Amino acid sequence: MALSQSELIRLLESLRSTDGIELIRAIAERMVQELIEAEASAHIGAEWNEHTPTRTNVRNGHREKVLTTLAGDLDLEIPKVRTGSFFPSLLERRRRIDQALYAVIMEAYVHGVSTRSVDDLVKALGGDSGISKSEVSRICAALDEPLTAFRTRPLDHVRFPYVYLDATYCKARVNHQIVSRAVVVATGITEDGNREVLGLMVGDSESEAFWKEFLRSLRERGLSGVRLVVTDQHAGLVAAVRKVMLGAAWQRCRVHFLRNVFSVIDRDSGEMVAATIRTVFTQPTAGLVRTQLDTVADMLGAQFPKVKAMLLEAKEDLTAFADFPPRHWKKIQSTNPLERVNREIKRRIDVVQVFPNDDALIRLVTAVLFEMHDEWIAFPRRYLPEGSMGEIYRELPESAPALPNTPNTPAS
Repeated sequence: MALSQSELIRLLESLRSTDGIELIRAIAERMVQELIEAEASAHIGAEWNEHTPTRTNVRNGHREKVLTTLAGDLDLEIPKVRTGSFFPSLLERRRRIDQALYAVIMEAYVHGVSTRSVDDLVKALGGDSGISKSEVSRICAALDEPLTAFRTRPLDHVRFPYVYLDATYCKARVNHQIVSRAVVVATGITEDGNREVLGLMVGDSESEAFWKEFLRSLRERGLSGVRLVVTDQHAGLVAAVRKVMLGAAWQRCRVHFLRNVFSVIDRDSGEMVAATIRTVFTQPTAGLVRTQLDTVADMLGAQFPKVKAMLLEAKEDLTAFADFPPRHWKKIQSTNPLERVNREIKRRIDVVQVFPNDDALIRLVTAVLFEMHDEWIAFPRRYLPEGSMGEIYRELPESAPALPNTPNTPAS
C-alpha cells in the first residue's frame, strides 16, 4: 500500500522529532505495517475500498498486535476479514512448542538462573534489555490455559488396549537448589488402531508412590480398556502397574531386557547373544514363542548361566505380547513407540538446560506432547492394522465378569 503525499509529510515530521533509536523503531514499524497491508490486499484480491473481479473477501477492521524486535516493540495492526481469517506470514504464529520455550527462557531470565546459552537465546529473541515479570506472567498465562486443558482432558472417549510408559530426566530448581526431576509420559493405542498422548507428570523420582499417583490420575480421567502395559523393569513402575492397572498384563520391554543382558556378558559375545535372543520374538505363534525362549535359555546356559537365569525368570513378562493378535506383536514388544517422543522432549529440554521451576518444565513438555498429539490426530496414520483391533476384546465371553478397567463389550 503506497503512502499518499500527506501521509509522507506527517511521517517525515514525526521522524524528525525522534532520536536515533526511536527513528529506527518507527521506520521498522511502518515498514512491517506496509508489508502486512500488502499481503492482506493480495489475500483479499483488492486494495482498500477497491472493487475488482478478483476480489474474494472484504476487510473488517484491524486488531492490535505488539511485535518485539531488536529495534524495540512495534505497535502493529492486523487486518481482519469478514469471511475466514488472515494472519500475515511475516508474523507467522509460533507453534506451541516455540511459545513454551520462549516463556521458559524468559522466566529463567527474570529469575536470574539463566546460563550463557539461555542469555544468547534471550538476545536472539529481542530480549537483551530484559523483560518484566508482568510480561512473563502474561505469556505464561496465555499458554497455560490450553496446555492444562490438554493435559487434564477426559480419556473416556475411546478404549486404550495398549499403554506405553517411560520416563526421562532433566534439571530444575527446587527450593533454590538444582535437582534432577523425573518426567513420566504415557501414550496409548486406541481400539481404532491410532495413537494418542495420555498424560505426563513431573516428580522427584520414579518411586512406586509417584507412578501410582500418575496411573491413578489417568484412570480418574477415564482411561479404560487397558489390556497390556509396556514398560521397562523399573521396580517402582512395575509395582504400580500391577496395583493400579488391574485386569491388564505387563510386557517387559525387550530392548531394555537386552541391555540388562549386556551387563552380565563380555562385549565380544554381545551381538551373538542378542541375535540368539531375538529369535524368540520372530516366532509365528504364542506356543512357539515360549518354546523358543526355553530353547534359547538352554542354548546359552552352558556359557552364560546368568543369561539363562534371566531369561527363565522373565519368561512370562517378556512373552506377554504373544497373547495378543500377531499383527500387533512388533509394536507391543518394547517401548520403542515412546522413543521418538522422548527424543523430542530431550531435544527441547537440552536447550533450556536448567528449568527455573517445575511449572516451566511441565509447560514445555506439555507443549511438545500437544504438538505430537495434534500431528497424530490431524494426519492419522493407522499405527496398527485395520480389522485387527476387534480381536483384542473378542475373547471375553458375554457371561464373564468385566475386568476392573476393561468393559465387557467387544470393540465396535
